[in-house]
Amino acid sequence: MGKGMYAVRKLKKDRKKFRWSDRKYITRALNLKKKVDPLEGSPRARGIVLEKLGIEAKQPNSGIRKAVRVQLIKNGKQVSAFCPGDGAISFIDEHDEVIIEGIGGRMGGSYGDIPGIRYKVVAVNNMSLREMVLGRKEKPLR
Repeated sequence: MGKGMYAVRKLKKDRKKFRWSDRKYITRALNLKKKVDPLEGSPRARGIVLEKLGIEAKQPNSGIRKAVRVQLIKNGKQVSAFCPGDGAISFIDEHDEVIIEGIGGRMGGSYGDIPGIRYKVVAVNNMSLREMVLGRKEKPLR
């Protein structure tokens, strides 16, 4: 690699070339987040509940993690979303409107022992799911 007085052109050219080795640069430069992500780069999205699911936890844990299948309003894509909290699934019915957000796994992936689920339910019919689970608020009827 040149370090001489007239090496600036080569250094700039190399820097441009080797940027493509960086995974984060590729994602940013090619807008991959918006192309692949069902939420299209936004932090949250609204959707309609299609069905309730029970998903088995990964080894060595056991148990059935409660989740829902959601169809997003903005683009019609279907995703699965985890329902955090003890008994939270009982506050969610089919055809309810929910707000989902990323579950917090690295690089937008799934989290903990829940396989294949990348999103969690935050609100049901514009009421916080956490408040309902804690018993502070009641679910509004649409």
